[in-house]
Amino acid sequence: MIMQPDSRAVKNDDLNAVSRVDDIDPALRPQKLEEFIGQDHLKDNLRVFIKSAQSRDGAMDHVLLHGPPGLGKTTLAQIISKELGVGFRATSGPIITKAGDLAAILTNLQPHDVLFIDEIHRLNSTVEEILYPAMEDGKLDLIIGEGPAARSVQIDLQPFTLVAATTRSGLLTTPLRERFGIPLRLEFYSPEQLARIVSRNARLLDMDINDDGALEIAKRSRGTPRVAGRLTRRVRDFVVVDGDTLITADAANKALNRLDVDHEGLDGMDKRYMRLIAENYRGGPVGVETLSAALSEQRDVIEETVEPYLLQQGFLQRTPRGRCLTGKAYGHLGLKAPNGIEKGLFD
Repeated sequence: MIMQPDSRAVKNDDLNAVSRVDDIDPALRPQKLEEFIGQDHLKDNLRVFIKSAQSRDGAMDHVLLHGPPGLGKTTLAQIISKELGVGFRATSGPIITKAGDLAAILTNLQPHDVLFIDEIHRLNSTVEEILYPAMEDGKLDLIIGEGPAARSVQIDLQPFTLVAATTRSGLLTTPLRERFGIPLRLEFYSPEQLARIVSRNARLLDMDINDDGALEIAKRSRGTPRVAGRLTRRVRDFVVVDGDTLITADAANKALNRLDVDHEGLDGMDKRYMRLIAENYRGGPVGVETLSAALSEQRDVIEETVEPYLLQQGFLQRTPRGRCLTGKAYGHLGLKAPNGIEKGLFD
């Protein structure tokens, strides 16, 4: 296929515009590796790779961050660039639609810069082919012109580090996945780790919180710092309006109950999902496309946002025939489980 540089070349100002903005207040993001709470094994390895790159005055190897949404992939990418002391450019896979877009971004990088591509599993296949020689050889291969006048042009790139993030590493092609020298998986956080994150967030938000209040919010945060940050801000709103100055366990519990977040961290969407399977499909199995249509939600939202936590907590089973509720899910909903489900599918 003949590819031409896109006439809509991405300008420097546009590179900032394509950065994905999370629902986390930028002020709440840790700025250094030592400030990043949790993922200890991952952080220890990252320190080694960063120090190695600094000692040899070279670019760090390409990094793939994968795991469920909201665990800190974007934050870690920014921390890597700060620890290396280099520039940071961010974009997203779906935004880079043409080879010229990627060429403009890559040729604007300074030596050893970090390029962050979020949702890299959604990268256009044509653009992905251009990325291979850039990652391996530091070169950009383009075809200029059309027909008999077409010619191949090779552009040398400055050494750079590609940090890519994905919530669905299984959708990455094997050639792309194998070009990342440092694959790192982020895991869900424990309540104790999240309690430390909540306490830090409250301090940055200029709110007083005691240990019990922080733990109450942490237990309902689905093992995810992004959710913990959002709930902390919402609890703060309720506490401020009620005229209190301290977030206690009781104040957090009242606020979260009003937000329809229960003691297991399940929200209204989770309970709608489980109740639909229990009441309409007798506990399953039921296909994800059927659930998507019944809930009027996209399949990606169900698979990436709703199901991971339910699976982790033992409320849901994925089988070749579809999704099935467990006895724990029926107990949480206050419903009587059908015969054979009380003890689990394989007990």
